[in-house]
Amino acid sequence: MTGTAPQRPGFPGGTAVSHLTVYDWPTPDGLAGGSPHLHTASGEGYVVVAGAGRLQTLSSAGFAEHPLEPGVVLWFTPGTVHRLVNEGGLEIVVVMQNAGLPEAGDAVFTFPDDVLADPRVYAEAAALPGLDVLDDAMAEAARRRRDLAIEGFSQLRARLDAEGPAALTRLYERATALVTDKVPAWRATWDHGVRTPVEATGRALSDLEDGRVPHLADASVHAGERQEELFRFGMCGRLRTWDVATH
Repeated sequence: MTGTAPQRPGFPGGTAVSHLTVYDWPTPDGLAGGSPHLHTASGEGYVVVAGAGRLQTLSSAGFAEHPLEPGVVLWFTPGTVHRLVNEGGLEIVVVMQNAGLPEAGDAVFTFPDDVLADPRVYAEAAALPGLDVLDDAMAEAARRRRDLAIEGFSQLRARLDAEGPAALTRLYERATALVTDKVPAWRATWDHGVRTPVEATGRALSDLEDGRVPHLADASVHAGERQEELFRFGMCGRLRTWDVATH
């Protein structure tokens, strides 16, 4: 016995979980909702728990809309440009692949191309004020950021209609350039929180094939603690998250 406390496993599948209340602020195109963006390495899943709305997506398949209402479960892969539209009280439990990567900059806003082309300008446009500012000021900054992403989304949608899937190539190149320097840190997070439990499952399957079950003796239960007392301003709405990472 070493006296070392056992490591707490992360949420199943190496995922993260949050409660999202989608923004109901009107947008320049007459809708209400969140900031369009894409993820460069992680998939995302929705479990709709309240309200109604739509998910607008841009991909090689073109533009699409997906209705959202309580009971709908929907998910999409990296590279899917997505925009949540709130048609009244839309709330979602979000399950993010690769816990830790989206929070570390895996997501890229669909700002206009001239903003995406300059990492410094992009960083300024994507940033929100510090936590010491008043809630109204934070909301105004999040709304400006959202509207800039919608401007770029509208431009991208028009190019996709005119050019087909090739219209996404420049966006993907811009997004890659914005995140490349972050990837070494992402890999360490992924190794710790995602690869490690997958490899543990592989060992468990081998043990079970041999009629052994040493992993069952380590059975345990864990509860995630909320990381904020209040909902914070996220890309698509007000977020409340839980600490479900491996410790």
